[in-house]
Amino acid sequence: MISLDKINLSFGGFELFKEISFLINPKDRIGLVGKNGAGKTTLLKLISGTDNPTSGSIGIPKDVSIGYLPQEMKLKDTRSLKEEAKLAFDEVLHLQRRIAALTSEIGENADYHSEAYLKKLDSLSELSERYQMIGGDNYEAELEKTLLGLGFERTDFDRPTSEFSGGWRMRVELAKLLLRKPDVFLLDEPTNHLDIESIQWLEDFLKDYKGAVVLVSHDKTFLNAVCNRTIEISLGKILDQKMNYSSFVQWKEEQREITLAAYRNQQKMIDETEKFIERFRYKATKAVQVQSRIKHLDKIDRIEIEEEDTSALKLNFPPAPRSGRVVVDAKNISKAYSENLVLNNIDIKIEQGEKVAFVGRNGEGKTTLARIIMSELPFEGELTLGHNVKVGYFAQNQAQLLNGELTVLETIDEIAVGDIRTKIRDILAAFLFRGDEIDKKVKVLSGGEKSRLAMIRLMLEPVNFLILDEPTNHLDMRSKEILKNALINFTGTVLLVSHDRDFLDGLANCIYEFRNKKVKQHLGGIFEFLQRKKMESLRELETKSNLAQNKVETKKDKNAAELSFEEKKEINKNIARLEKKVNNTEEQIAEIEAKISEMDKLLSSPDKLEDHSVFEQYERMKHKLEQVMYEWELTHEELEQWQNQKNW
Repeated sequence: MISLDKINLSFGGFELFKEISFLINPKDRIGLVGKNGAGKTTLLKLISGTDNPTSGSIGIPKDVSIGYLPQEMKLKDTRSLKEEAKLAFDEVLHLQRRIAALTSEIGENADYHSEAYLKKLDSLSELSERYQMIGGDNYEAELEKTLLGLGFERTDFDRPTSEFSGGWRMRVELAKLLLRKPDVFLLDEPTNHLDIESIQWLEDFLKDYKGAVVLVSHDKTFLNAVCNRTIEISLGKILDQKMNYSSFVQWKEEQREITLAAYRNQQKMIDETEKFIERFRYKATKAVQVQSRIKHLDKIDRIEIEEEDTSALKLNFPPAPRSGRVVVDAKNISKAYSENLVLNNIDIKIEQGEKVAFVGRNGEGKTTLARIIMSELPFEGELTLGHNVKVGYFAQNQAQLLNGELTVLETIDEIAVGDIRTKIRDILAAFLFRGDEIDKKVKVLSGGEKSRLAMIRLMLEPVNFLILDEPTNHLDMRSKEILKNALINFTGTVLLVSHDRDFLDGLANCIYEFRNKKVKQHLGGIFEFLQRKKMESLRELETKSNLAQNKVETKKDKNAAELSFEEKKEINKNIARLEKKVNNTEEQIAEIEAKISEMDKLLSSPDKLEDHSVFEQYERMKHKLEQVMYEWELTHEELEQWQNQKNW
């Protein structure tokens, strides 16, 4: 569908892309990954036509439409939310106007046999057929469904877009893009301004979408859910594999071992050849051999090894000073902005050592409560911080508090103490400050760079209660991994406001859900919470269905005792069915685990590193195990629900 052929791009002598070639096929789901600065955003701009390559060609058929969502956009605020979203339906609205005009003209024409009248009838028929074909009758329903899916309320539809924050206005642009339904989506960090519910809705939309998707994201869970092909930009070239991101990372690690072995062999050969040339360069009897080896060196396609990632760097927070058992005790907390009530009479208690996450739709009060705990906002109710609680706070405006006259290195050096001072350059590199960048003054840094620098400062301060508001927005996957590991090992208490599910997984052990001005506690991890939420929704649907059924049964004057017997019979039938399914799934899991164990022994043999088919089979077995395990969890949970109903 879209072809990139030998794309080169240079900036002042630096080659960003070196003869990149690949195809974007219909229904492709491509995750575009690589280190910050590798050129992911630039490549999207080239495909969209925003920028041009130095050389090479990009072939896009005339009938292929592209929808491009950049990270930042210039937004206009002259319409209501619904009117702005309607711009996605230019063709539908144009057809509506033409059909209305023709219908009016035909109604006024009394000469039913004239050529002009018949032409208008033909035109009206063609326009109406086109209108039906592009879903003209359903466009308003599609519009409302998309806006609601992205987190807007019906009460927002008539609000001017100027009343929304920058993040919400970006959602409007995303909604318009989704509603246009282009043949190819180019999405650059689309989840940055979305909450967890909206991200899940977008995942489902993109998975079922009929067109192709090229996606840049640092959200590992989102990439895995949407993409079935991964293209990594590295050293100006690409690696292209038909697998999701997690499988790609494992494949790449295996390939790196193979490439490293080849690289070492090549370096050894080059070194020996260069020594031979140096030794016999001036001996006439060896002139032919020397020239032959010089030519051989010139023709070698040298293997390049990407610089080792800093993900191996183990960076921990300083030991947390001991605090009281209760860190935060909040009772009857309410908060309103003018007439807009955000929090209504809520209670929350956080104890020492807990790692809690605030989740929910944007605008539900997560950041507001975090700021109340920080004593940054006035409120109604009672809030007490525990004994000896020392708070470290990271917010999106934290970067504004940095000293603009200091360099990046000086900013960290002024608070670093002890052995950590010997690792400052490694720490900065882990958070994407490399080479000459550490000598830049803070005042010339971008907003994202300042946020990363503020995060490093926080990681070096001795506190026992960390409050982090969207800490991963400007971090790449490796930096997020370093921060996550540091938080897992942190002995103090952590409060996270985040929509990044992969970051929260294995880190947060208690979830507070914000909805409808209230807060509800959920014990367990983020994926347990999300799964329960889905089951809750199904239970709500079941309840409504049962109520409707009961009304029908009442009309029929059916005996209640007979209904109860039928219910028990149905419950026992479902329990038996699910118990059998659980047993079969457990047997399947045991078989797969046994095969994986056999393959582990096989792969421990060095000579198997050359056999790619073994690795591929191993990955398929591991992926199958994950799927079967997930199926077992769902079945087991459903079984427990039916067993609970039996015990009522």
